[in-house]
Amino acid sequence: MHSPAGTNNGHQTSNRLLWLLAALLAVALLRLWRLPEAGPPDFDSVRNWQVIQELAQGNFAHLFHHGSPGFLLLYVPVAAITRDFLVFQTINALLGLLGLSIFAAWVAKKAELTGLETAGLVLLGGTSLLLTFSGRDFTMSSVSLVVFAGLLRSHFARLQRPSSAMALRVAAWLAVGLCVNYKFLFTLPILAVLEMVQADGLWRQRVLWWRALLVLAAPYVLFGALGVLVGLPWYRWLGFYIRTVVPVAANVAGRQTTLHLDLLYYVRYLAGYESPLLLVGLVLAAWLVWRDWRRGAGFRGRPLLLPYLLVWAGCLLAGMSLLIKAPRGLLLAYLPLAALAVLGGRRVLPAWALAGMVLAAVGLNLLRIQRELYAPLPTRYPQVAAWLQQHGGTKVVSTVGAGLAPYLNERQSMVIITDERQLAGLRALGYQYVFLDGYWRVAGVPRFDSLRRQVPVAAWAAPELQRPLLFLEHSEFTGLEYAETLAAWRAAAADTLPLRLYRLN
Repeated sequence: MHSPAGTNNGHQTSNRLLWLLAALLAVALLRLWRLPEAGPPDFDSVRNWQVIQELAQGNFAHLFHHGSPGFLLLYVPVAAITRDFLVFQTINALLGLLGLSIFAAWVAKKAELTGLETAGLVLLGGTSLLLTFSGRDFTMSSVSLVVFAGLLRSHFARLQRPSSAMALRVAAWLAVGLCVNYKFLFTLPILAVLEMVQADGLWRQRVLWWRALLVLAAPYVLFGALGVLVGLPWYRWLGFYIRTVVPVAANVAGRQTTLHLDLLYYVRYLAGYESPLLLVGLVLAAWLVWRDWRRGAGFRGRPLLLPYLLVWAGCLLAGMSLLIKAPRGLLLAYLPLAALAVLGGRRVLPAWALAGMVLAAVGLNLLRIQRELYAPLPTRYPQVAAWLQQHGGTKVVSTVGAGLAPYLNERQSMVIITDERQLAGLRALGYQYVFLDGYWRVAGVPRFDSLRRQVPVAAWAAPELQRPLLFLEHSEFTGLEYAETLAAWRAAAADTLPLRLYRLN
């Protein structure tokens, strides 16, 4: 016979699972709603899609694009079946949901959340504006969330049950993370801080150090060997890291530095575009952990979930404030911040009050998602592609933006320029049209003044290129401050027809 306690635990687990699935379904509808009308939200999404097409055809020249060979190769089987951008976009959205579900299920189990609290965590984290945006693009963000959730689960378990096997499992998750997103390098100092706080003597084993290093080195050896086999230098992947940290030259927007101290950028973004509950939860969690420590409830020897997530959220926020910034810089922090809000809130508020606060926060998130992501739809790039096909446009030049590419057929080709002086040479090569894509404003590449003064043969609005979130997401590329980025957005919003097509005579 089952004991009453076991029966109660089983009921609580079932209840939690039902609420988790219901909340995930709601977030799934949010992520997939009108996705066919959205198109690619940024240049990186299209470029990733193009590189994967190349890999599927046996061209490995860009295997280490963005230092994420694992992410690119993950989608090669999809590219062998279809080149439809929407398919890649949808799969990526579902992977983002998987990352959210793994994280929420882990936190709910460890903290013994009720079903309603579990749903609140899923909805608060899942309706984050940035995570919704990145859950509808085609970058490595969604896969990163899956791996990050696995990394947190395995590392927290390693702190609870010290063993060499558990430590090597953490190293394996980290190695996978480095294959899909170079920003997993930033987790290394945080893991080091947590290990120093734990101080359980596990790392005094020299053989464990060597095994962990071998696990971390394995992807670089394997992908390096693959690179050599396809004609790339063995150091190409490591070279990407060096070029990222110390760029040899400024990019086309004029940004060269990678370090830039701004302690208020992310605070301003979180306050203005995400739920205020995230910042409140961070402060509340810090106060609760400090109070517990003063009362003798230490962290050493018995890791607790609240201080553990606080270290992750706080270190990510502080560390990213030293670098060039964009909301995506906090990609790995949004779910821990949401968890801090729920875990901290349940300790100081009655259940009904916490539920009301989370519901209000989710409602505000939905309003922002409507304004930033849904209201600008549908994208006008399909109309541009249709116009070109009707008028026999087979060779097109685009200014900075690549959003038109997924809508062109196989008989059409497109090249991207960053300066209008490049047009003369392309005209001689038989290119017929130049597409002044308003994305040049987002990327901060204003080198098309003469072209803009000409009369276009067709023009379209593009409200999706005139939202502040998109500009903020590119401040990492432009190097602009928070206020400067929003000023650039306001200037772009004055352009009523940012998509213009010209005949290249």
